[in-house]
Amino acid sequence: MFKNHPKGLIPAALSNMGERFGYYIMNAVLVLFLCSKFGLSEEKSTLIYSFFYAGIYVLSLVGGLIADRTQNYKRTIISGLVVMTLGYCVLSVPILATPQNTTWLLTLTCCALFFIAFGNGLFKGNLQAIVGQLYDNPRYAAQRDSGFQIFYVFINIGGLVAPFVAPMLRSWWLDVHNMTYNSDLPALCHQYLSVSDSMSGETIDNFYALVTQAGGTVSDNLSAFCQQYLEVFNTGIHYSFIASVAAMLISLVIFVVSKKGLPNPSKKEKEETVTYTAEEKKRMAQEIKQRMYALFAVLGIAIFFWFSFHQNGTSLSIFARDFVRTDTIAPEIWQAVNPFFVIVLTPLIMWLFGSLAARGKEISTPRKIAIGMGLAGVAYLFLAVYSLVQGYPSGTEFREMASVAKEGLKAGPWVLIMLYFFLTVAELFISPLGLSFVSKVAPKHLQGLCQGLWLGATAVGNLLLWIGPLMYNKWPIWECWTVFLTVCLISMGVMLGMVRWLERVTE
Repeated sequence: MFKNHPKGLIPAALSNMGERFGYYIMNAVLVLFLCSKFGLSEEKSTLIYSFFYAGIYVLSLVGGLIADRTQNYKRTIISGLVVMTLGYCVLSVPILATPQNTTWLLTLTCCALFFIAFGNGLFKGNLQAIVGQLYDNPRYAAQRDSGFQIFYVFINIGGLVAPFVAPMLRSWWLDVHNMTYNSDLPALCHQYLSVSDSMSGETIDNFYALVTQAGGTVSDNLSAFCQQYLEVFNTGIHYSFIASVAAMLISLVIFVVSKKGLPNPSKKEKEETVTYTAEEKKRMAQEIKQRMYALFAVLGIAIFFWFSFHQNGTSLSIFARDFVRTDTIAPEIWQAVNPFFVIVLTPLIMWLFGSLAARGKEISTPRKIAIGMGLAGVAYLFLAVYSLVQGYPSGTEFREMASVAKEGLKAGPWVLIMLYFFLTVAELFISPLGLSFVSKVAPKHLQGLCQGLWLGATAVGNLLLWIGPLMYNKWPIWECWTVFLTVCLISMGVMLGMVRWLERVTE
């Protein structure tokens, strides 16, 4: 798997893995954490999540520009790790949210998220540019696609372990205080503290039952119990962000130790002065223009892929909480299914691509991306059909149903496993190969910027993430999944229509 790859690939991948581990600890719980800590609605929490997630990728453009202008990619990467560490330090401080401090505390939390997003922008795209530079050596050029797939596997090793950290520490801290985990209780506690008089009889009965199960008694002061449960519940999550701080520091150490063995995309070899004719200059300018057109065409498709795929942190995470039996497994942990499949399936995908290439039937990178959009559509087709057959209502209607009726509608975990299997295969056809495509078509003096553009396209897709929970809570959820199915199929059709042109440009 690692044969015929440059030595710098593994240190770069390990540094990225550490950063991704810290990031995915926070990302796995962010939406549900904002709901449980501040009592925000799912729509408001996912709106913050969408802007944060988009900010990560928008700021990669800034990070790319800084590195290109300063001609110091490595220092920019180190600065990014330091800035992210500061953001996670702020998030790790446990402060109970109350009506008196919610405004400034939520503002502080958003500022910490900005630091994480800005640091990520300085780090992510520029490290990818360095990895791309490793494969500019003719000795390794043929391994570019597989190199980025290996790089992507290391990202997902961090993503596989990270979702277990926050739920584990949260449950441990609850257990220390003789309480137990329940995903529905934080919302009910906030509701009781704010509008207890207007809670329906059925809701209050359900609340009493959950309080008893969680270690409280209904004869006690329920307001005091609610405040204590919310403080303990969220403090456990705050402690998990300390693990994110440690991960950033480990990533920083790995990069600093190994940076001398990594190339610098800004470093230019001494060349003899070459005089070009007007015709040659025109042809070179035209080639660069065509490459940039091709890049933006693929970026347009990437927007809609990430809009669909990153629902795993919003509407799909809420679906796991509401419609899937997760009595013994916290809903955040289901996000580990995707990186698990990435790690398991990447060698198989690499073998498939290698076998086809050996037989003279190599699939071009643009065609792989089109196939990936079709596979993402298959994932949402499966979920739409299943939800329609089960007769699932909207998320809002479901949460208002009686507990017994809700349990009767809940699906087994296999539904999420099937869903993430198809989404992961689609991801392996798009994300690492998209990075490879960008590094291939980007002009040499704009490597950082072009990697930032790829992440910027991801940002635009992430800005739309809030639409998923909005549809999920308003419509029967099969209609919500059908929208994503339609988006994927249209994107696949457009990509297939451009394949021959993109293949010519990248030859």
